Amino acid sequence: MAYSPIGQHKSELDTPALLIDMDTLEKNITTITARCKGAGVDWRPHTKGHKSPVIAQKCIDAGAMGVTCAKLGEAEVMAAAGVRDILIANQVVGAQKVSRLVNLRHMSDVMVAVDDPAHIDAIGEAAGSIGVSVRVMVEVNVGMNRSGVDPGAPVAELARYAADADGVDFGGIMGYEGHAMGMPDDKKEAECKRCMGLLAESVAAVKAASLDVPIVSAGGTGTLAYTPDLDGVTEIQAGGGVMMDTYYAKKLGAKGLHYALTVLASVVSHREPERAVIDAGRKTVHGDYVLPEALDDDIEVVQLNAEHGHLRLGKNARDLKVGDKIEMVSGYSDMTVFLHDVIYGIRDDRVEAVLDVAARGRLA
Repeated sequence: MAYSPIGQHKSELDTPALLIDMDTLEKNITTITARCKGAGVDWRPHTKGHKSPVIAQKCIDAGAMGVTCAKLGEAEVMAAAGVRDILIANQVVGAQKVSRLVNLRHMSDVMVAVDDPAHIDAIGEAAGSIGVSVRVMVEVNVGMNRSGVDPGAPVAELARYAADADGVDFGGIMGYEGHAMGMPDDKKEAECKRCMGLLAESVAAVKAASLDVPIVSAGGTGTLAYTPDLDGVTEIQAGGGVMMDTYYAKKLGAKGLHYALTVLASVVSHREPERAVIDAGRKTVHGDYVLPEALDDDIEVVQLNAEHGHLRLGKNARDLKVGDKIEMVSGYSDMTVFLHDVIYGIRDDRVEAVLDVAARGRLA
């Protein structure tokens, strides 16, 4: 029988290892579910951070109406695991990808973002050739200046184009106020209102073109305090907050959520009393935006190399020895999980489950 760590104490795991506290994960899921329900909006959590069908299903079991994916490959993984309502919040381009997209429609009610008639033409032709129809969401540029058509009349024009095309169905609109995430709270609230106002303007333009707008999708963990309450929004895409990390907490102002995702590492060198080196560096945990934080008192992660992390040990730090293990909160979970093959699900300090990072590497 193959080795399994199920039931072991987390300290027995080989390092470096990625852990998620199941109680905290479930608490965060419940918190976001309640936040969306209280605001009267649906929750369609992003899976691009955790890349795990198990975590996606936990969100759905708690009340999420489906999931959001960044890439077609991620959507294929989620559909294969049984998720039936999926938004690909990105443009799918190229004959190979479009063929995969329309064939995925046999497994899941998949939607995809568009911002150009060329997207609609390609999807419609491919969908029609196999007898399916794919819902498309017109992406609106609300200020991030990445993709999306301008608000108002251009949205209505593209929505009408989609509604009249064969092989596609106009599903609604989406906008991402990601540029607001790192703003101070007062400015963030104002910017969220401005961005959602642009979506509302676009909805009005589409309705003036005699089309219904079933879905208005927006929001992320960093704007969860504001976007769900704004008029016109029907669903929120916030997903990274189920794991939580120092970047969300310290740079993006996420509140009411708790650290669930951690990295377990071992001390590999301790030549001086005030410093030690661990076996977890940039290839294990992200620290470009905010460094990871050790859970131990008076131990600070001060630098990451490719394979090593550097610790500063204060006067009240525990007496570390070579081989001792420390646990630290990820600097940015979205950029940490994909470095690992599995996440160890921990409950009461013991391994309850081994979660495959099933959508890892699904970049296309």
